[in-house]
Amino acid sequence: MARVEQTCATRGLKMTAPRRDVLDVLLADHVPMSAYEIIDRMAVRGRRPSPISVYRALDFLIGNGFAHRIESRNAFLACSHEHGPGDPAVVFLLCESCNVAEEAEPAELLAIIEHIAAGTGFLPSSAVLELRGRCRRCREAEGDAATPAAQTAG
Repeated sequence: MARVEQTCATRGLKMTAPRRDVLDVLLADHVPMSAYEIIDRMAVRGRRPSPISVYRALDFLIGNGFAHRIESRNAFLACSHEHGPGDPAVVFLLCESCNVAEEAEPAELLAIIEHIAAGTGFLPSSAVLELRGRCRRCREAEGDAATPAAQTAG
């Protein structure tokens, strides 16, 4: 939260109480949540906001690189990296067992995407890649500690 507030101050953005409340819910864990799940979590904390106020807060958070929308789940996740508004590539690692989502740094992937797009004259406005599977913690809990590279090599 401190990083977001510092970024808002630097950019001259206003972090209102509703925006802070929505981000606080998203930061509570790394599980993508729908807008209505966010509302339910906020209600448990004492105040049930209207859907429109949550969607407005989400629009602000996403538009400024503080949160992301997980397209396949129609859910939202706090951003764990320093993105600027409109940064072109995001990679999500989505665990099918525990529903945790991790955000990965896509530097190498971005170069490949730009190369493919340039070859066709296409100018992407964004690139979001969602990889589904099982996270390390779930694999280890299930006794599957082999790395993905070791599994494909064998």
